[in-house]
Amino acid sequence: MLIYVNGEFLDKEDAKISVFDHGLLYGDGVFEGIRVYHGKVFKLKEHIERLYESAKSIYIEIPMTRKAMWEAVNQTVRMNEMIDGYIRLVITRGIGPLGLDPRTCKNPTIIVIADAIALYPPQYYQTGLEIMTVATTRNHPSALNPRIKSLNYLNNVMARLEAAMAGCQEALMLNHKGEVAECSGDNIFLYKNGVVMTPPLDAGLLAGVTRSVAIDLARAEGIPVREMPLTRHDVYIADEVFLTGTAAEIVAVVKCDGREIGSGKPGPVFKKLRERFTAYIRDETELNTGRREDFSSQDYELQHG
Repeated sequence: MLIYVNGEFLDKEDAKISVFDHGLLYGDGVFEGIRVYHGKVFKLKEHIERLYESAKSIYIEIPMTRKAMWEAVNQTVRMNEMIDGYIRLVITRGIGPLGLDPRTCKNPTIIVIADAIALYPPQYYQTGLEIMTVATTRNHPSALNPRIKSLNYLNNVMARLEAAMAGCQEALMLNHKGEVAECSGDNIFLYKNGVVMTPPLDAGLLAGVTRSVAIDLARAEGIPVREMPLTRHDVYIADEVFLTGTAAEIVAVVKCDGREIGSGKPGPVFKKLRERFTAYIRDETELNTGRREDFSSQDYELQHG
């Protein structure tokens, strides 16, 4: 395995960062998780846009243009001869002395890892997941906005740990108002009375790339989609519940907090969207063959690496 670190490709054993990197010391940085299907990177432009938005929000100036980042990711895929897998794109604040002041870090660290991932075993896509509401609430947006995909993932980690200790595959996280926000690693959708519902971004959740695709696919099927505040009551009485995420793709939920959802089996809306998502992946990867993304309108903001 070859890993991209600051412009170099290094063997896995040699790919190291300094113990003084503020990404390690303070979780000071941002990242993206991206899928590779059939040798093509899925929704790379959208992921790069979100990466640069997250970095800008925490005042990290990435020393590469978006186009150069696009090339670095695709080159990492080619160097590893990856057909299907997962990319972790990481930007840290960089190396600096001990202390919180981010201005002491002069050069951000850029890492691209291409590896395999399997978030849920294959059987869960047939039988569905069991989730539970956890005591760990989602970060308050005024403290650390969840729309920033930060390296400081402890909020999500602790939520997932609670769920795992209770024997569940995912954790349902509420926001500071007691409303449904998202799961520890996935966005959540409900289906009831012919309408797909999902929490709005101001509920305190990540603007998921797969979330956006699922919304578009549902609307293309003629299913109304509403972004609206939701409670656990809405989850319990839903006809169907499903989750979306880069690693998870689209997966059904059949039980929440011990309560059976709908029939207790993956429902027809989930199955249709899962089928459409699989077809969408195929179409997108075929369309993207040999394509070069146009980042010219954004590149003027940043210096070339």
